[in-house]
Amino acid sequence: MRRDAAWIVLGVIVLAALGIPMLAGVQVADFSAALRPPSFENLAGTDHSGYDLLVRTAEGLRVSLLIAVVCALFATVLGLAIGVAAALAGGWFDAIVMRLVDGFNALPHLVLGIVIAAMWRGAPLAIIASIALTHWPAVARVVRAELLAVADAGWVETARLAGASRWFVARSHLVPAVTGQALVAMVVLLPHAVWHESTLSFLGVGLSPDRASLGTLLSEARGDILTGAWWTLAVPAVALIATALAFAAAGTAIRDRRRAPAGQVW
Repeated sequence: MRRDAAWIVLGVIVLAALGIPMLAGVQVADFSAALRPPSFENLAGTDHSGYDLLVRTAEGLRVSLLIAVVCALFATVLGLAIGVAAALAGGWFDAIVMRLVDGFNALPHLVLGIVIAAMWRGAPLAIIASIALTHWPAVARVVRAELLAVADAGWVETARLAGASRWFVARSHLVPAVTGQALVAMVVLLPHAVWHESTLSFLGVGLSPDRASLGTLLSEARGDILTGAWWTLAVPAVALIATALAFAAAGTAIRDRRRAPAGQVW
């Protein structure tokens, strides 16, 4: 996916997730209209409860995006704090923290997320915790590596020779230098968060079925597709794949732009 196309697709996805439910208003279940195929009246057909599937998918996409953004934000803040602490402290503390990071990376993220989410099944905070607590090590490792590289820069050494304390140097020079990298890491985490939320809800340990999300819609479609209602699976699946690809392409574009030489836009 081209970089400019990624931003266009991402903008369309966000506008659809926010605008379609607002324009459609509150839907009422109509079982007499259940599992109708796509038509001019219902562009994406209806689900097994008679809801317009396009509106229902937009509502689920909005929930999935909200959870993904909160998860990525929490994981980034946690990873940033741990990475900064490890790099500044150094020595045995840095060694212990990095071994913990390696231990977390060795654990299967999905399995650990299922265990955490299953303890409080259906609770949005459990979904957020299960994703955030399994994705912070990548941010911590990137932040620590960037800090160690910046710490040897001439302007940082000049500040130290001028008598600045370690915490002043960290607050005024080191942390601002890695904030941009942390934001890039947060954007890159978004597609992972969308996939994990959808997977947890699809497996039945995420959000409750009455709450629309891409995962719950895909889970409900397992039974509907056996009756020939293929659109109940296809529409949320396309929304999920398009969202994940758009976020991944946008994160790659931001990362490449930060690495580009001065004066080169893309």
